[in-house]
Amino acid sequence: MKTNQKGSLILLSMLVVALSVLGVGAYVFTKTDILSQNTSIRHFDQVDGLLSESLATNTIKDVTEPDILLDNSSTMTKEILNEVGEIKKEESVTPNPDSYLVITLAGGCFWCSEAFFQEEPGVIDAISGYAGGSADTADYKTVSTGKTKHREAVQVTYDPARISTEKILDVYWSHIDPTDTGGQFADRGDQYHTAIFYHDDTQRKIAEDSKNRLAMSGLFDKPIATEILPFTTFFKAEEYHQDYYKKAADHYERYKEASGRADFVEETWAKDAALFFLDQSGAEVSDADGQNDNAWTKKTYTEAEIVALQQKLDTDTNRIVVKNGTEAAFNNEYWNNHEAGIYVDVVTGDPLFSSTNKYDSGTGWPSFWKTIDGAPVTEVSDNSFGMVRTEVRSVGGHLGHLFGDGPKEHGGNRYCINSASLNFVPMTELVEKGYGDYQYLFN
Repeated sequence: MKTNQKGSLILLSMLVVALSVLGVGAYVFTKTDILSQNTSIRHFDQVDGLLSESLATNTIKDVTEPDILLDNSSTMTKEILNEVGEIKKEESVTPNPDSYLVITLAGGCFWCSEAFFQEEPGVIDAISGYAGGSADTADYKTVSTGKTKHREAVQVTYDPARISTEKILDVYWSHIDPTDTGGQFADRGDQYHTAIFYHDDTQRKIAEDSKNRLAMSGLFDKPIATEILPFTTFFKAEEYHQDYYKKAADHYERYKEASGRADFVEETWAKDAALFFLDQSGAEVSDADGQNDNAWTKKTYTEAEIVALQQKLDTDTNRIVVKNGTEAAFNNEYWNNHEAGIYVDVVTGDPLFSSTNKYDSGTGWPSFWKTIDGAPVTEVSDNSFGMVRTEVRSVGGHLGHLFGDGPKEHGGNRYCINSASLNFVPMTELVEKGYGDYQYLFN
């Protein structure tokens, strides 16, 4: 054992003697305090070793807990404590189950999510299960098919007097890849898509703020794909899945490593941008009452809903979007627009193209060499007017055509798009209008 650790043992031994003779009142002496004063100790397990080796068992509340309760009040004892680490008088928090909150979080494999939350102070319980979905029940076998629309999730019960909803979400983000649109790490399929299921409007607003804060942190170079959805249903998973990280610790650790989650978490959350995100108290992303009524949010539309939205278009736009028309070259809104920003679907508001991929093709229409990653754009064969072309469509309707005469250095594609099919959102208004996730395009 190193010299300064032995010194700590001596001081801790003196502390035991002092505590056995003196004192009334209660102080909390934390492992963090020891770490802050003894630079040779790097982990809490080393602190546990020091405590268990030097302190009599009847003076320790529980050496495996972060805080050790010591009964004392004398000046002499405080001086001894201050030699080892800072002490602080702490008001006790009386648990109040009536004030506990619940939030449901889908973060890929629930074995991993549960493990992260169960060990978090202030979390009362974390239950593995299946959230959302359309079926009246759920079990591992059926959910694993990916056809039930349930997602593996963890339902977290927490005490807001000890841990805030914002902190719960910080823990959530820090063990997932929120940009993954196909699952999580080695687990692929709809059942592994990430989502925050809010249980009330307050949680929704906090979740939206947290997601926008993450998008603006610069930590990821892709849009945040995690959905924010109202809570509907949750079915508890089979008992053998509960506390799996304890029941089968060796297998759990091997799985976490092999899946790629462990390396991703370690590499991603060690970055400066991650520390910036966690240090933020919250970004200003909404209006005074916490909600921007004009903000865009991703949504899945039925065919009837699309038709209803199309009916709101003016006559000229309807001719282009609904009736597959073409506007005049060099006489449309965006063909010569050079401002930084994104172009969104005029019907749904879905982000489709970025000014960073726009170029002057000389044709008189807005031209792009690629879409925004993940944009809901489809390509269909178009044999109208005796020509063989590739039509480009969005959820909202007709956009334009795709040609192969674009910039070779960018792959050779030219998306020739009608201005009428688009709305432009300037880079400076992305957050205000609900597109904060796309600021990464301009970093």
